[in-house]
This record gives sequence, structure tokens and C-alpha cells, in this order.
Amino acid sequence: MYSGILFNTDDSSSASFSPEALMSGEIPARADIPDEFKWRLSDIYATDGDWERDFARVKSELPKLSAFKGTLGESPESLLACLRQQDEISILMGRVYVYASMKSHEDTADPTYQDMSSRAAALMVEVSTAASFITPEIIAIPEETLRGFMDPRKTGSRFDDYRFTLKEILRQKEHILSGELEELLARAGDMASSPDNTFSMLTNADMKFPMIRDEDGREVELTDERYMKYISSSSRTVRQAAFDALYETYGKNNNTLGATFNGMLKTARFFSESRKFDSDISAALSAPNIPLAVYDNLVETVEGSLSNLHRYMELRKKILRLDELHMYDIYNPLVANPYRDIPWETAKKMVVEALQPLGEEYMAQFVIGLESGWIDVYANRGKRGGAYSWGSYGTHPYILLNYNGELSDVMTLAHEMGHSMHSYYSRAHQPYPTSDYTIFCAEVASTTNEELMLDYMLRTTEEREKRIYLLNQRVERIRATVYRQVMFASFERDVHARNQAGENTTASELGKMWRALNVKYFGPEMIVDDLISLEWSRIPHFYSPFYVYQYATGYSAAASLAHQITTRGKLAEVPYINFLKSGGSDYSIELLRGAGVDMSTPQPILDALGLFARTLDDMENLLADNK
Repeated sequence: MYSGILFNTDDSSSASFSPEALMSGEIPARADIPDEFKWRLSDIYATDGDWERDFARVKSELPKLSAFKGTLGESPESLLACLRQQDEISILMGRVYVYASMKSHEDTADPTYQDMSSRAAALMVEVSTAASFITPEIIAIPEETLRGFMDPRKTGSRFDDYRFTLKEILRQKEHILSGELEELLARAGDMASSPDNTFSMLTNADMKFPMIRDEDGREVELTDERYMKYISSSSRTVRQAAFDALYETYGKNNNTLGATFNGMLKTARFFSESRKFDSDISAALSAPNIPLAVYDNLVETVEGSLSNLHRYMELRKKILRLDELHMYDIYNPLVANPYRDIPWETAKKMVVEALQPLGEEYMAQFVIGLESGWIDVYANRGKRGGAYSWGSYGTHPYILLNYNGELSDVMTLAHEMGHSMHSYYSRAHQPYPTSDYTIFCAEVASTTNEELMLDYMLRTTEEREKRIYLLNQRVERIRATVYRQVMFASFERDVHARNQAGENTTASELGKMWRALNVKYFGPEMIVDDLISLEWSRIPHFYSPFYVYQYATGYSAAASLAHQITTRGKLAEVPYINFLKSGGSDYSIELLRGAGVDMSTPQPILDALGLFARTLDDMENLLADNK
């Protein structure tokens, strides 16, 4: 096991800064947070001037790419030179784009970096436009000729990096348009991002939430990020106050959010129809080559197994001794939280200890990532909400957090580091053309880390109250990652189908659909409060259509892989690490099959639902022991 853990053991190394104070009270300004808790974007560009030089360089390289137009079928040398030129520009563009975007996320109200981010997004559209001739020209090459270019017996190893890319182009041939139309779609890219950008600016920068009172009666500022802290409170008064304040604020912006959501629907329909797909969902699943049956089987399998979720709601109502179970009674633990106010240094140690089964190689690099400027830890005023892992080819991964000292935040660290380690391995072992893994695979790497962490905590915890809490965490993870995300997926499928059919998708209608799904999923013991009808309007992932189902498939695959890693050791660890190194070198279903799980069948979903039922049994048995 890796033991080279070198952590700063004092969270108060900056005397004027108190992480504990940060996790309650007002949100600080960016400048008030010490650099040791910020990501090191200077590893990409030391100064904004360096960024400007690469921005200009990308522009200057575009004519070189355009010069290949009309030549790709002439010889394998011409095609290869064009693909390499495209990669050179794309790698540089990636650095320019992620730097400007992440700087803008540090403070979404800072006009300097908002402008840089907008310029980078516009430049990316220019790059896409300049490259838009490539795929149509490749399609125009006679298939026999193109396969000859790809044949190592004829061209040696020169096309090794591009063989899978060219195979993919041939697979999607019917959805690739003429050069002129591909250029038109590329030019529409900047405009198409408007719904997502509007949603982000409205909810992160412009919407202001009221003050509420916490468990101690103190006035605290509610934010979207702090919402989970207060909706998980043991005080029902605090939970209801947070619930009402959040959704009443969203309700005041309901018409704008409805219009923004419909802009997303129209954008998705425009692109799917333009590419000759019969539906938005077919277009979304085509790129990663996921069969529609995988999506449909997921929804049908989960919606056919809601009885255990209903049973869990009944248990919550009983344990909480409530006459009525409301939507704000879902997230609070059934026992007192024994893991509150976890210092950042402790969080890092917890994650490192839990992930030891992944092996020495993995853990050595993992610790380097924790201590080497990968992570932006704490919230600051104007900072983008949520958490993500990002970066580009040629940079180390980066993680945005809004750490607030909860066990869920520690799990988020494990989750995002799973993404980052996947990126690290993929970029280190794959050439640029196959370095990007699909989202379908991405959620496996992140969730495997979370499952290993929860497994570790359950194995090493004997105290009854803590075990009940952790079992409740597992039940909640499956509820949130499988049941909840499949509810989202069901909503998306229905809403996009309604839009395609020209039916009503106003904010009012979306609210009715959302409420009906909540009634279906949560069962007869739940009072489905009217305000929950607004929840659809605060889900950012809906602006990346048909994304969320992959959380459920990812969890199911990860639960299987984590079980194999903890029970089979090296026999499972080695194929799993090889999976991380494989990037996008094959189809997602095949890569996961190589790692040890077959997602082309419903079985992994059924196994995850079975784990939910068994965990619920364990909870009920422990709770019964206290009678």
C-alpha cells in the first residue's frame, strides 16, 4: 500500500484565515482565501499575457488548416498532415478555453474573465468552423480508398493514432452533412450555448437568496451551494425554511427559466433534425454508440422496481416520527450526523486511506494531485456553484469544489478526484485523438472512488450509530444516483418527445410533469409539496441533454467494479487501471466489458437495486435492535 502521505496537518497555516468560519456565515471574497486553497492556473499560463499570445496563435494557425481544404482524398500523406494540424490547433485551443473558463468561474461577476471566456468560446467556434470541411471530405473519400489509408499493411503505423477516429466517421456517415452545412452548424455553436450561459449567469450571479436562521438561531445567507447543508439539517424548521426560500426564489424567476429551458429544447431539436436523427435522444446516444435499449431498459427497470424506494420513504417517516413526510424531509440523516465540520486536511486523509485498494501506482499520483494545485477548495463570493473536474490535453487535471465540511463534500472530493485520475491516466497513455473518454465511462471512474470510500468506512466502523448513518448514506447514494437520476432521465425523455411532437412545454406544464414524477417515484407516504414543481428549473445538467442517465449506469458499473476490486485484489485492480488508461480508444460498452462489467444488459442495474434493498434490510435490522 502507498504510504508516502505528506499532508500539511494545520488547516490554520494562514493566521488570518479560518476554514471553520468560512463554512458558516457570509461568503468571503476571492482575495480573502489563501493561495494554498486555490487551484494553480498559472501552471497553464503564468500571466494573462501568455494566454493572449496563445489566443493569437490559434487564430494564426487556422489558415494552415484551411489550406488542406479539397486535398484530403489525394493521398494518405495529405490526410495525415491535415489531421495532425487539426490536433495541434485543438490542443492549443483546449488550453486557451479551459484557462479562460476556469478563471471566469473563480468569480462569475468579474467582467475581465467573463470577457476572456466569451472570447475563448467564440474562438472555439472559429476553430470548429475552420475544421468543418474535414469530416465531410473524409466521408467523400471512397470507402475502399479510406480503408486502404487505414490499413497498416499499406501505410504502416502512421495512422495508428487515427484508426478509431476514422472508423467512427464511417459509422456515423449518414449523419454527417456537406462541408457547407457542417460549417453552418459550426457557426451556430456559439449561439447554441446561449440557453446554458443564460441559466448559469442567472442562477450563479444574479439570483439572490434570502437569509434564513440555522439550528442556533443565527441568520445565515442561503445559496444554492449551502442549500444541501440546510436541507440536511436535523432541525425540521431549518429544512423547511431552506426549502421554501430556495424554491420561492426560483419561482420568482420561473418564466425566465422556462424560456431558457425551451431555448435548450429548441437548440437540441435543431441539431438533431439537422443531422437527420429521428429524435434528440438518438442524436445524444449516437456519439458514444450507446444503444437506445440501454436507456429504455434503465428507465423501465428502475420504474418497475419502485417498491423499495416507497419502503424507504415509509421507514423515514417512521424513524423521524412524522405525521406527514414532506419533500424537505428526504435528505436529513435518520440518526445524528457524526461526521460534521470535517477539516479539509482530515478529508484528504480519509480519502487516501479509503482508496488504498487501487494500488500503489494510483495512490502515489493521487496524493500528488491533492497537494499540487489541482484543487480550488472553498466557496467565495461569485464563484461558480457545484463541483467539477476539468483541464485539457497537456495540462494536469483541475477540480473546482465548494467545500463545506460535510461528509458529502468528502465524497465529492473522492468523486472529482476519480474523474481527474481518469483524465490523468488517459492523457498520459493515449494520443490526443483517443484521449477523451465518454461521459458514459467518466461517471464509472468517479463513482468507483465513492463506493470504495463507503466500503472502507463500513468495514472499519463498529459503532452502531455511525453504521446506521453510513448505511443511510449508501441508501441515499443509490436513491440520489440511481432512482433520482433515472427520474431526471424519464423527465428528459418525455419533455424532448413533447417538444418534438409540438406539444406544450411551458413552465407551467413542466411543473405539472415534474410533480407527477415525484408522486410516482416517492409513493403514497410522501406529501409532494407544490414548490417541488419548480425543481426542474434548477437542474443544470438538463442543459446537456441526456447526460444524467449516465450517473445511474455509472453507479451500477462502479458498484460492481468496487466490489471486484475489494474482493479480488490485483485480478480486478489491473483491468480497472487499464480501463482508466484506455481513454476513448474503443466504444464505452466494450471498454467497460474489458474492465469486468457488461452494461449492455440490465443486470448491473438490477444488482444496484438489489444492493439498495439489502442495505435497507441492514438499516432496519440495526434500528430494530434499539427497540
